[in-house]
Amino acid sequence: MTQGIVVGLDGTDQANAAAQWAAEEAVLRGTGVHLVHVKETSPDVLLPFAAREPDEPWAEDLLARTAAGLRERHPDLSVTTRLLPAEPVASLVAAAEQSDLLVLGSRALGGTTGYLIGSVGMTVAGLVERPVVLVRALATSPPQGPVVVGVDLRQPVDTVLGFAFEEAARRLARVQVVYAQQLPVYATLGPAMVPDIRLTIAPEIQRSLDDLLEPWRAKFPDVAASGRVTIGSAGQELVHTAADAALVVVGRRTRASTLGTHIGSVAHAVLHHSQSPVALVPHG
Repeated sequence: MTQGIVVGLDGTDQANAAAQWAAEEAVLRGTGVHLVHVKETSPDVLLPFAAREPDEPWAEDLLARTAAGLRERHPDLSVTTRLLPAEPVASLVAAAEQSDLLVLGSRALGGTTGYLIGSVGMTVAGLVERPVVLVRALATSPPQGPVVVGVDLRQPVDTVLGFAFEEAARRLARVQVVYAQQLPVYATLGPAMVPDIRLTIAPEIQRSLDDLLEPWRAKFPDVAASGRVTIGSAGQELVHTAADAALVVVGRRTRASTLGTHIGSVAHAVLHHSQSPVALVPHG
């Protein structure tokens, strides 16, 4: 049995925003919220902590106050709490693996929009085999915006698309699928009289994208879905398309590389520049 949606708390506005988002998501899913806090803090912890004594009474009070606030807004919502052992990565990964979804808060990068979750949060997001959603404080994306999902036609995408369509169905929202084709350097360096390769490959890729979406349109007939092929950086195109999104969905490989587990360059780009909540969905 899973514990619904797990939220990592640390007392920051970003973590509180994550808890609020998770509560609304739990209502849509008909599940509960499990609030957790790692007992021992350090300079490199899940999220940037405010200056305070990392004592257990404070943490218990934080969990109790947050839970009470969620229950006040959502009287029928099941909210549980737990203090985790003082091993941030291991504790959060273990908690996440018992859940359907892990939600973490992320703070903006200075005066610009973006995410910063620290090395622990990034490590956890790269290790868990459950979807992870990163939520900014004071997120401005409208609740009725589309669910934007980035796909790579060369990789397995069923898990990523399945998550996106399910989220859109819950929100009565549409799905906007983006595939960015990165051209080789030589494709843009030829003589002016050579036909633009983009005019040749874009229609073919668009047909492949439409074929990919066809079974999902059939499975979710009430969800409007469209696909768009762009030429350029996948991260930049996703951020641009998701300016008014309710949620951005990005895939993450579950295989660890020789450099260790990571979330990928596209996910990094979206996390650092998207104003909307970002879901990292693991796939094979």
